[in-house]
Amino acid sequence: MDTFNYFNYFTEIEEYFWRKRGAHLLVSPLDWAILETWQKADIPVNVVQKGIDRAFESWERSRRAAGGRQLKSLAYCVDAVLDAATEAQEAAVGSGPEIKSSRANAEPFSREELRRYFERNVKRLRAAAEKQKTAADTRRHNLARRFLDAAAKLEEALLVLDAPGQLDLEDLERRLTVLEEKLSAALSADADEESLLAIRREMDRSMAPYRRKMTAEQIAQLERQYIQKRLFEYFEVPRLSLFYLT
Repeated sequence: MDTFNYFNYFTEIEEYFWRKRGAHLLVSPLDWAILETWQKADIPVNVVQKGIDRAFESWERSRRAAGGRQLKSLAYCVDAVLDAATEAQEAAVGSGPEIKSSRANAEPFSREELRRYFERNVKRLRAAAEKQKTAADTRRHNLARRFLDAAAKLEEALLVLDAPGQLDLEDLERRLTVLEEKLSAALSADADEESLLAIRREMDRSMAPYRRKMTAEQIAQLERQYIQKRLFEYFEVPRLSLFYLT
């Protein structure tokens, strides 16, 4: 997946799905979790689009479509997208070296865009930390310390933007991913049981109609992504990856 497509992944697929459906929908936490699993599996945008096309073709032949129901979630597209990804991998075997597009070498974001993104996330991390400091629970104080540590590391990463020459976005993304993974681990460890229970109940309701269509591995991946997303939202912590800049 080239740099441009990687950092516009969510927007391109979201808009494509809207066009296929003919209506603008709010993206559900489940849909976002599905997009993240595809992105983390390095499934290119055009392959996801091919899978979505096939899912809609299958839907149009179904009794549900005949009854007037519409395809509302990307969950229905999971199998078709994974099939398309498998086909693309098989077709790529023996096809020779990949020719890189010159477009991939261009910086997809300006330094000023990146600076604003980092500074906004630093501000949000500090605000989230202050909110946790007011709680009596020791675990909340631990979270506050983790949030402030992440904010300090993010400020250090700002120095990279002042370096001459082209930015190494891959290395910058690795730094942000490490920070985000540490935050995710802290949230999972220190979140109270009632919060986690509420998130799991919500997740089970959202995934119930689609579980029969998914493998155990697919379900496990989606559950991890879903819980991570909702924990970040619950504690008002920003996602740090450049994937979320758009």
